[in-house]
Parts: sequence; C-alpha cells; structure tokens
Amino acid sequence: VIMNSFERDRQKAKMYKEMYPAGTRIELISMGNDPHPIDGGTRGTVDYVDDIGQIGMKWDNGRSLSLIPSEDSFRKLTPEEIDAERDELSQDDDAPVQTM
Repeated sequence: VIMNSFERDRQKAKMYKEMYPAGTRIELISMGNDPHPIDGGTRGTVDYVDDIGQIGMKWDNGRSLSLIPSEDSFRKLTPEEIDAERDELSQDDDAPVQTM
C-alpha cells in the first residue's frame, strides 16, 4: 500500500499525539530554522499536537512557539527531573513574603 503525503502526515501526527500528550514536560535542545528561535535548554509544557504533527508549546519563558519534530531537537523530561521541578516550585512557595 502506497501512502500519500497527507496520510503519512496524519499518521505522524497521531504518533506524536500519543508520545507527547498535553501536559508533557519538554526541554529544547536546539530549534531548526525559526528566525526567532527559543534558546536551547528552555523547558516548556505541551499544550497540543496539531493535525500535521507540530507540537504546540507553552514555554517557561512565556513564549508559545511550536516544535516541529523533523526540524527541532528536544527531549521529554524524566520523572526525576519533573519531581525536582516540583520540589523547586514548592520551596519557592515557602519563601517568606515581604510586606511593607
């Protein structure tokens, strides 16, 4: 069976939706050809995967630029890294609040 490019893209999008469900934490290694790329090392959370397989991201730096799996290099955070992030956030919450 020969797959046309539309069907191939649809299959890739389905695979990415399974691999990177909303809420998945990702660290960017490098961004391909974007004229205003996100810096490598930036972390973010998957918001959605669209029907052509681009991964919509909410980056921790406030930006919301999608990942293109065929062009960008990135990895999922490990459960240990996610736990460390949570611990760091909870420590920030425990910081004393200064009032004037």
